[in-house]
Amino acid sequence: MARSQRITRWIILALLVDLLLLLTVAGLGVQQASSLDAIPEAPKPTPTPTINPRPPLRSLAEEHGLLVGVAVAPGYLEDPTYTALLKREFNAVTPENVMKWDTIHPESDRYDFSGGDAIVNFARRNGLKVHGHTLVWGNQLPQWVLEGDYTREQWIEILRQHITTVAGHYRSSANDHTLIAWDVVNEAVGKNGELFDNFWLQKIGPEYISLAFQFAREADPDALLFYNDNGGEGLNPKSQGIYNLVKGLVQTGVPIDGVGLQMHTASGQAPSTHELAANMKRLSDLGLQVQVTEMDVRTQYSQDLLPQKLQAQADVYRQVMEACLESPGCTGFFTWGLTDRFSWIPGYTGKADYPLLFDENYQAKPALDALLSILEDR
Repeated sequence: MARSQRITRWIILALLVDLLLLLTVAGLGVQQASSLDAIPEAPKPTPTPTINPRPPLRSLAEEHGLLVGVAVAPGYLEDPTYTALLKREFNAVTPENVMKWDTIHPESDRYDFSGGDAIVNFARRNGLKVHGHTLVWGNQLPQWVLEGDYTREQWIEILRQHITTVAGHYRSSANDHTLIAWDVVNEAVGKNGELFDNFWLQKIGPEYISLAFQFAREADPDALLFYNDNGGEGLNPKSQGIYNLVKGLVQTGVPIDGVGLQMHTASGQAPSTHELAANMKRLSDLGLQVQVTEMDVRTQYSQDLLPQKLQAQADVYRQVMEACLESPGCTGFFTWGLTDRFSWIPGYTGKADYPLLFDENYQAKPALDALLSILEDR
């Protein structure tokens, strides 16, 4: 073979080797890039509440003999961030909806205790008390009730069976005194102080109220029995109507232990501390406990910037707690929800709102600091 031919072959072989090396390196580069592209992005962390350096709300409230609680739903209790904050700051809960007629008694011959049981069992495991809500209300009734065609006597028996079954299921002494109170009758008084023309008034008459309390006492002798309403927190025609109603119940021996003032309000619309304290006092003078049962403070009606809205909101929370502390009969302070993330108000009004003590990311708001301050100062 000529020398020139051998040189040519060596050159070709060398070029082929170089080409193979380049292809191998390129292939590795493609594999590495594909592996990196396949790495998923790190999931966004669940909001972590900033731990307030001050004592928890519950510890300060307990020094005053107060229950402090929030309304909850079973689904919320599946979030560990939510439950950690709940257990740190509060010593009581109330069910939002799962103990109302349409959920707990959806058919005439069927009860569904699953949601209520989830809340009561969570409370028992974590040392919280439960304020049951609600045994009798004119709203959120199932179709079998709304469409029912019964005599007055039959409606009384339906009411008795419902209260006996539900209150009996959660009987305080049978549940380690976890469920300690019931809103027996909810929102039975109109804005002018008259009895509200609801379903039960139409079917049974005014006696449905006293009957409900009697049935509840028979079903659970150890539970505290409350009348609960909204819009009658200060001094106005409705609060006078509520006072007249419960005074009549007390005087006729109906078993009632307390009055719940819901306190769904807004900045600039809440009754003054003086009015609240005066109303609480006259109810306490009847021998009744008083509790703030569903408080939230809407911000959507103000034109201020958010920081100013939240400060005005904090002032409302402070004055309500101040009135409670001025009344020896005030034994509980509940908000209708733990965090703005789950508030009912935006869905109800169709507008953004920030009504509770913790924001959507579980961070404490000025309203919480206001409650802590008044409890510490007293």
